[in-house]
Amino acid sequence: MAPDPAADGRRSLATRAVHAGRPEAQPGGPVVAPIVRSSTFHWAGPGDGAELLYSRYGNNPNQRSVAARIAALEGTESALALASGMAAISMTLLAVTRAGDHIVAGRQLYGATHTLLAGELPRRGITTTFVDPGDPGAWRAALTPRTRAVLIELPTNPTLRVFDIAPARDAARSAGAILAADMTFATPVNIRAAEHGVDAVIHSATKYLGGHSDLIAGAVAGPAELIGRITRMMKLYGGSIDPQTAWLLERGMRTLPVRMERHNRVALALAEWFTGLEGVRRVIHPGLPSHPDHDVAARMLDGCGGMLSIVLEGGGEAADRFCANLEVAAAAPSLGGVETLVSQPRHTSHADLSPAERSARGIPDGFVRISAGLEDVEDLKADFREALAAALSVPV
Repeated sequence: MAPDPAADGRRSLATRAVHAGRPEAQPGGPVVAPIVRSSTFHWAGPGDGAELLYSRYGNNPNQRSVAARIAALEGTESALALASGMAAISMTLLAVTRAGDHIVAGRQLYGATHTLLAGELPRRGITTTFVDPGDPGAWRAALTPRTRAVLIELPTNPTLRVFDIAPARDAARSAGAILAADMTFATPVNIRAAEHGVDAVIHSATKYLGGHSDLIAGAVAGPAELIGRITRMMKLYGGSIDPQTAWLLERGMRTLPVRMERHNRVALALAEWFTGLEGVRRVIHPGLPSHPDHDVAARMLDGCGGMLSIVLEGGGEAADRFCANLEVAAAAPSLGGVETLVSQPRHTSHADLSPAERSARGIPDGFVRISAGLEDVEDLKADFREALAAALSVPV
């Protein structure tokens, strides 16, 4: 019996994660679709009665299957898997803009996204106005007659701010622009952004969607017409996902809901534990009542995510020693894997910014970002306790 795509919307997120995009059930057929490594497929012309398939076009069976699963989880008409998160965000913005056009973006963004907007797109005649995403009136005030996209990130990387989507959405609607949102940290488990008016839901699928630190991929979900425009751009720039990577990504997504449930729980437990420890100047997690966006997060999100950040007394030197003395957690860039990963944005995602620019974005030296994995919480606490002692030379 063939899968019924319409039925996905009537099923729970956990069921969709396991079954959406699955192969047609038939006696002797595989329960899990095989990897189709072929770059090309038999096709003599339109008279064959079939679509032209070519893996660079993103319509290889593995590419299509994982895209269907992404769309099912986000609750959108369509989706597209790409070679990386940056491919997803750049192809989306290039698909809706041309020379002379304008973008409005939140000031708190992933470092490479900021560089794309501030450094690369102006070379193509596309300008961006950066606004304080916490100021509801800033979005509409920044609009121009050539605004074609409004871009937000939620929660923000690495400061974990959670802003109301409505002001950005309303500004985009008033300008006839699309609202694009990088929802990598949230995942569709914690929020279905399309339900809040987001047109292009973007993910670095390298992170939580894949979930095992073993692939590089991106994703964008939205209306079929918009995804079609992004797909055409992907064909030109060559950003399609490799079929084997698509297969790995789909495998990872089957366990996304159960993984996110634990990521959410472990991160909050660690945030509460870090709070008040000597040598820890600040703990950042939307689930903490002390977080400036706690009420917004509680209203919009089904879970506050697997990320937390701390700011250590002693600045960058203390943070370096902290990361160097970890044994259970891994000092490594990226996030969203089953293992706990710890990094310093000043060395990784925001290394291109000056110390003053980072501080203005709430990322002072001593800032440590933690991606809570699936390990035992008590083991992680013990590991962090020893790393703190080594970094700060204070009893903890």
